[in-house]
Amino acid sequence: MDRDTFACATKFFRDYSGPPRGASSQPHDHVDYIEKPETFTYADFFKDYLIPNDPCVFSAKFTESWGSRRKWVTPDGKPNFDYLLRTFGEAVVPVANCDVKEYNSNPKEHLKLKEYISYWKEHIKKNYRSPRGCLYLKDWHLHRDFPEQDVYTIPIYFSSDWLNEYWDAIKVDDYRFVYMGPKGSWTPFHADVFRSYSWSANICGKKKWLIFPPGQEENLRDRHGHLPFDITAPELKKGNVYPRYAQSVPPVEIIQEAGEIVFIPSGWHHQVYNLEDTISINHNWVNGCNVAIMWSFLQDELAAVQREIREWRETMEDWHLQCQVLMKSYTGIDYKEFYNFLKIIAENRIFVLENHHSEEDASKHCYRAAISGLGMLHAVFDLKRTAKVLTSLNANEDFKKLNPESLTPPPHALLHRLKAAIDTALL
Repeated sequence: MDRDTFACATKFFRDYSGPPRGASSQPHDHVDYIEKPETFTYADFFKDYLIPNDPCVFSAKFTESWGSRRKWVTPDGKPNFDYLLRTFGEAVVPVANCDVKEYNSNPKEHLKLKEYISYWKEHIKKNYRSPRGCLYLKDWHLHRDFPEQDVYTIPIYFSSDWLNEYWDAIKVDDYRFVYMGPKGSWTPFHADVFRSYSWSANICGKKKWLIFPPGQEENLRDRHGHLPFDITAPELKKGNVYPRYAQSVPPVEIIQEAGEIVFIPSGWHHQVYNLEDTISINHNWVNGCNVAIMWSFLQDELAAVQREIREWRETMEDWHLQCQVLMKSYTGIDYKEFYNFLKIIAENRIFVLENHHSEEDASKHCYRAAISGLGMLHAVFDLKRTAKVLTSLNANEDFKKLNPESLTPPPHALLHRLKAAIDTALL
């Protein structure tokens, strides 16, 4: 991060009061297309898309060196089933049925990849029809299962990735996925986990994205406050069911070709279709620009849980703890884990700032190496954003009920260390 970008980010977030962010009241009529890697810098992406929380599309030139673009695709641009079977055929993968709605998602089963590809080939032969329905391989943690494979290289624009930095550190999960599906497979209307960013690269095939800026989804809620499963369903035009639909604006439409990367900012709801047989790489990620949006989302989720079980507040033992348990079961994280998330992010950056002359020490830890590669001012920016959110968390009444002083280190001690590291770095 150069000084100009640091100054721009510092000024923006000094004046920023909190979510929603982006052009929530300004309908978009287009999405920027980034053509040339050699003329598009990390600073360009940071200032023009991360800070304003706006989407963009990267051309296929950004992925042309990836192993998956060479090996996973036939000369005529189709999925290379033979290569995938040889390399990953015995892997067990999650598969959703796009033709079935179960609550507000598609039901999933687990199959060996060789079974799924057998289905897929048969589905193509039968003109994309099957008694089993339209099956879509989704959320396969291929990077975790096959870390040695030459599949892709994360573009520098997406390298400040706090979600995967944290979950790699605790060795529990990750948010790196492979999707594979036939023409006609699709993903229902949603916003991404924790209101994170996402980037999605087509290895082959073509997708259609329908996306809405933050806030626009409110006009799509039904009379009970629920968002639709499918924003193209004719039921949305029924005013007695969806009373604000007439006020909604059309979605921004993106057609994503093979090799291209789509960047979806925080809180942009979207629905996605595979227009051809398609394989994609997808990451969810959080960084200093949207960690406050993640924190706001968690507060909203806890408030929803508290409303749901408020009638037991006086009679249920440890009601506040039970709310945290329920929130974690719904979202994947609770307030204590969010604190641990902030702690690990902070400690890695403090280490880099305190040991910035020791490249050997940083290189032994891939995330510290990535932090160091983005520059010392980026580490300072990250710490400032972490400190801002940690201050808010520490003042939160629901967090105070969880005995935060029992955490290691206690929040006030971590906050003191954070601010000292920032002050020292800026001397």
